[in-house]
Amino acid sequence: MEPDLFTAAAEERQSQEPGRAPLAVRMRPRTLDEVAGQRQLLKDGSPLRRLVASTRGPAATSSVILWGPPGTGKTTLAHVISQAVEGRFVELSAITAGVKEVRAVIEGARRAVGMSGRETVLFLDEIHRFSKAQQDSLLPAVENRWVTLIAATTENPYFSVISPLLSRSLLLTLESLTDEDIRLLLRRAVTDERGLGGQLTLSQEAEDHLVRLAGGDARRSLTTLEAAAGAALEKGEESISLATTETAVNQAAVRYDKDGDQHYDVASALIKSIRGSDVDATLHYLARMIEAGEDPRFIARRLMISASEDVGLADPTALQTAVAAAQAVALIGFPEARIILSQAAIALALAPKSNAAYLAIDAALADVRQGLAGAVPPHLRDGHYKGAAKLGHAQGYQYPHDLPEGIAGQQYAPDAVHGKEYYRPTRRGGEARYADTVEWTRARLRGDQ
Repeated sequence: MEPDLFTAAAEERQSQEPGRAPLAVRMRPRTLDEVAGQRQLLKDGSPLRRLVASTRGPAATSSVILWGPPGTGKTTLAHVISQAVEGRFVELSAITAGVKEVRAVIEGARRAVGMSGRETVLFLDEIHRFSKAQQDSLLPAVENRWVTLIAATTENPYFSVISPLLSRSLLLTLESLTDEDIRLLLRRAVTDERGLGGQLTLSQEAEDHLVRLAGGDARRSLTTLEAAAGAALEKGEESISLATTETAVNQAAVRYDKDGDQHYDVASALIKSIRGSDVDATLHYLARMIEAGEDPRFIARRLMISASEDVGLADPTALQTAVAAAQAVALIGFPEARIILSQAAIALALAPKSNAAYLAIDAALADVRQGLAGAVPPHLRDGHYKGAAKLGHAQGYQYPHDLPEGIAGQQYAPDAVHGKEYYRPTRRGGEARYADTVEWTRARLRGDQ
């Protein structure tokens, strides 16, 4: 890594006074074997293992894009790689860097390869914040392997990373840590000399609470542990208790059940209560999730799924309500977000229900996966390019807008699935209108009078 003057001074100070660094920084893994979770990415022979082992030659590791939610270890993996690579390691953040900085790194990489044969590993955090032009500036270096790019993003790379860069890189998906992964991190931090060094013990109740609050985020788990440990030390306690933890992180522990499987059980109960139209049970489980410190974005995502899966076209405004709630929650956060989540949950619980849209796409997917695809009918194919007419493309296509009823009695689906009826609307709520429309439309598509 090639830090600037201020970064170097900060790192020197932290090395002289390690206790000043946050617990999450002090406990950052030094090797891949210390990384919690992500077992699917850390197997022998995996791209990350090969990159750390500095494999070169024809089998050298290509550039890598790490995609996952916050706190899953993207920066941690880059830090481990920086300690292992023999060449140059340069770190940039798309929040502060621009094309000028990227070009400087690439030029330095070219010089290093030409003069000493040293290769450069570039870690680019938050790559989704780069514009298309900024991402384009990386292509020559990645294409010619002047740099091995390790890019991190929390956004879907298929939408946030340009296709040429994506095609030249391995896409590795990181998953949220499991509760057991978080427990391992907490216990290691309590005993490790880099962490609390065994000064305190952690009660089972407090550990359960910290695991729940983490929500699969390693950084959050260590941050809340550090706050709880600080409060315990101030009180002169030898163990971090649940009461001290609650006070330190300003969040009460909510006991969902004796087994402690609250996260998934209560989320499931919330959705099933909405599906069952029990508004009071819905509000109860929503309150438990809020009080237990669930991420409001997680709750909002579940509501959006329910709006399509369980309400669907029986109330076409349900998804709009859920999406608006998710956007508002992201802008506002707690405590006011509780009101927005409540409004959306109530609306979904009281809405008429239909899972017809959910069943329809699954039925269509099942046919496609079984090979029932077939060629696109010739009259539907693109006819705008030269020579298309000779191939019979777009010939005989009827333009629906030219017809009195706006429906042309022609075949749209491939032969393999022609006549299949995937969407079977209910007659509940607003979907009754769609049921009548589907019946009328299908008859005219068949040519029935």
